[in-house]
Amino acid sequence: MKPFRNLAEVRTPDGSRLSLHEHDGEYFMKLNSRQLMSSTSTTSEILLADKACLQLARRPERRVLIGGLGLGFSLKRVLELIGKIGVVQVAELLPEVVAWNRDLLGGLNGGLLNDKRVEVLIADVFAVIRRAAKDSYDAILLDVDNGPTSFVQKKNSRLYDWRGLKLISHALKPGGRVAFWSAEPEPGFPEELSHAGFTTEEYPAKAHERAKRFAHMIYVGERP
Repeated sequence: MKPFRNLAEVRTPDGSRLSLHEHDGEYFMKLNSRQLMSSTSTTSEILLADKACLQLARRPERRVLIGGLGLGFSLKRVLELIGKIGVVQVAELLPEVVAWNRDLLGGLNGGLLNDKRVEVLIADVFAVIRRAAKDSYDAILLDVDNGPTSFVQKKNSRLYDWRGLKLISHALKPGGRVAFWSAEPEPGFPEELSHAGFTTEEYPAKAHERAKRFAHMIYVGERP
């Protein structure tokens, strides 16, 4: 059996250990030895992009914001959906994750960072949304934590409360969509989206295509 190779690691702002690993041609990110994501389980990340960008083909100028780079699978799908004309901003808090994608994951999705449509922002996506002008984005994808109530980093709760949702609405164009990845169902979250003025949708998501159960959820809010 081939061993797991530890390719790189970094301490997050709260002191946790984020690490990148390779095993038999597949890649994995772990936080404090707990797997966060892998190149073998990408179905929910792709669905996140599909649901956020559902109506982009009808829009002449397409601007998308992705919160969290990860292994780049949501970015890859967004680039497929927006066509040749558009801008995709990726807000990634850790510069090391961007460097890993460029230097160690070029054969996976790292090369996408050189696409002329991509702008990489080393920043907290909440700060990017808070600074955004009104009607800035056609779609916002948020895959920065475990979901609306289960947080690896507590400050990410700002994205899911009423104020955060109103900031997201302000940053979206009319008819724009925000999609949230959630590790598990959060029954009360659609109501929170509704209170903030969104039309809501929710979609069960498998971790990978052959999975027997829907482990994750994608929550979508559309600005009227």
